[in-house]
Amino acid sequence: MDHKEPSPFTRLFVLAIGVLRPPPGRRRIAVAFLYGVSCHLIFAAAVLAMIIAMFFGMSESLGRVPAPWGYVANALLIMQFPCVHSVLLTSRGSKILGRLAPATYGATLSTTTYAIIASLQLLLLFALWTPSGIIWWRAEGVAFVIISMLYAAAWGLLIKASYDAGAEVQSGALGWMSLAQNIKPVFPDMPIGGLFRLIRQPIYVAFALTLWTVPVWTPDQLALAITLTAYCLLAPRLKERRFAKRYGMRFATYQKAVPYAVPNLHRRSKTDR
Repeated sequence: MDHKEPSPFTRLFVLAIGVLRPPPGRRRIAVAFLYGVSCHLIFAAAVLAMIIAMFFGMSESLGRVPAPWGYVANALLIMQFPCVHSVLLTSRGSKILGRLAPATYGATLSTTTYAIIASLQLLLLFALWTPSGIIWWRAEGVAFVIISMLYAAAWGLLIKASYDAGAEVQSGALGWMSLAQNIKPVFPDMPIGGLFRLIRQPIYVAFALTLWTVPVWTPDQLALAITLTAYCLLAPRLKERRFAKRYGMRFATYQKAVPYAVPNLHRRSKTDR
């Protein structure tokens, strides 16, 4: 493919530098920074909660709903993320996001608003989970070291995939940084570089890997892993429909050249040429 655009680092750097000298507009700047600070604090809290909760196999959390209602509460916590997450990615969801910010700025802040909601959902899921108290297996010694390294590597892949897809969008920075500069958000082009050269859905695959590389196994972790892995394998189909409409033959060519979720290392992607 001959289409080229700035690297992910260049895009993010230019966007961030522009925030340092925004054009006049106190209210606009105040709203932008309020959303930005809120987004990144909640995002960081959600990621930290995920890392810690899954590292302990969901056996350590703040939820204390008594049985049997704890199982109901946990089921609702699991299902609220994929359900709301998927709805907000639709055209109707986009309109909803636009209404969740001051009217003048709603469309510009939509990616930031989306990141805030997604982060809150994950924070609720992992911080308010009610542990069953049952531990099936806990890695020790060399096994603990190896599995912990695999867990860290899975998170590293998730960070890399998010960066390749456009860190400014994945983190929610695009919306508030664009508003601060009083410019229209410029979305990254269809991602085909980095991990996207190997598979079409590296973010979902990497997230699924974090679910299965934990050093502690409980029925809680198994339920979470099965449910969210199913989501990670099925939900991107909807994303690819949107890409097919948006990019047409470019995406069709990419789709034929690059596997969906399992890399074929013996076949060089046409996007590298």
